[in-house]
Amino acid sequence: MPTECNPDLFEFAPVERHRVVASFDGGTMTSDAGALLLGATDRAVRLVDRFAACFEDRRRAEFVEHDVRTLVGQRVFGIALGYEDLNDHDQLRHDPALAVLAGKLRARRKDCAPLAGKSTLNRLELSRAEPTRYHKIGHEGAAIERLLVALFLEAHSAPPKEIVLDLDATDDPIHGHQEGRFFHGYYDCYCYLPLYIFCGDHLLVAKLRTSGIDAAAGATEEVARIVGQIRETWPDTRIVLRADSGFCREELMTWSEANGVDFIFGLARNDRLVAEIAAELKDAEAEALAAARPARRFRDFMWSTRKSWSRRRRVLAKAEWTGGEANPRFVVTSLTPADGDARHLYEKIYCARGEMENRIKECQLDLFADRTSTATLRANQLRLWFASMAYVMLAALRRIALAHTQFARATCGTIRLKLLKIGALVTISVRRVKIAMASGYPWQAEWAAAHARLSGTT
Repeated sequence: MPTECNPDLFEFAPVERHRVVASFDGGTMTSDAGALLLGATDRAVRLVDRFAACFEDRRRAEFVEHDVRTLVGQRVFGIALGYEDLNDHDQLRHDPALAVLAGKLRARRKDCAPLAGKSTLNRLELSRAEPTRYHKIGHEGAAIERLLVALFLEAHSAPPKEIVLDLDATDDPIHGHQEGRFFHGYYDCYCYLPLYIFCGDHLLVAKLRTSGIDAAAGATEEVARIVGQIRETWPDTRIVLRADSGFCREELMTWSEANGVDFIFGLARNDRLVAEIAAELKDAEAEALAAARPARRFRDFMWSTRKSWSRRRRVLAKAEWTGGEANPRFVVTSLTPADGDARHLYEKIYCARGEMENRIKECQLDLFADRTSTATLRANQLRLWFASMAYVMLAALRRIALAHTQFARATCGTIRLKLLKIGALVTISVRRVKIAMASGYPWQAEWAAAHARLSGTT
């Protein structure tokens, strides 16, 4: 007799004379059980509640199934878990783990799922400054910007003596006809040019901008805003700005000098600067040839441009000979010799700014901050803030719960893959929700330690 086939049963090669079959009949399960740690992190820092408070809901309450907190939390948790597309939420709206994070296990109406689908979330992202028939949820950008700085301040138990704010601009390629579309010659593509400001792992600013501008455009205003907010809480903390030569602008340096903020910026080289270190370059060349390895010398001097600067400033120079040619580099700073000599300030202070680029990569590659594919600049800015809040959430998890584990310096992508993506069977009874995670999960000790540390903060 022919074998009867079950179209819902998938058969694979046998193992040790055992048939291997698979089917989608496991019941209520999730692949994101580890995201319970995100929920505990949110309770520790109160991110979702305060982020939701930055939105204004003008819908009629009696007809609302998904409140703003649920929508905002669903979007932030979804991005943190790797679901960047709104289309993903047509399936995620039924996911039990995401429902637990959102705090809503059942829909109030019979024709609804516990969580929102793509259309409702799309209306949230396409909100207008003024309500329309189909867009009745708005957001206050200034409140969101203040929240990012507030979360940074609250992450410290005591005011630090000194903080370094890293500024950088990066490309965000776009592939449609979004508002603000502009071709950038350096990046050789149509893109946005977002401005990021970090302090260590902490994200303070994520400002979406068109790319037809100078890299430092608007930086003075953003720095003035966050420095003012920081000084309201930490009036005695020393603040140092650090950035590449794209931010070496008279406006920003003059503002910093007038407001007691130090800076160390890259300085684009020119013939006048190179001539200042001709002797040092000659010495470095001689040493490199004699030792058959790169050599460098350092020097600092007072210098000014012919027209654009209003005063002479301290310049640090690295005279390096490597690969058979000169490689001079320059930095301008308000830091004094008491803060360090030229070598120390260049190698230990200025070069440390490279770590910020790893944080930007986390935001854009792991958390999809470059997913700016909606039509308007306002909606794309909101998408950038959603991705930014997902980064802040995962950075808080790393800081609070993973400091003494092998994941203390793990990227957001690694944390998601190894600690959040856990298969589990979910059972919902009258009194509890039981999430039975995979017994073979390899990082149970680290996960348990993270849970214990988060439990101690709430």
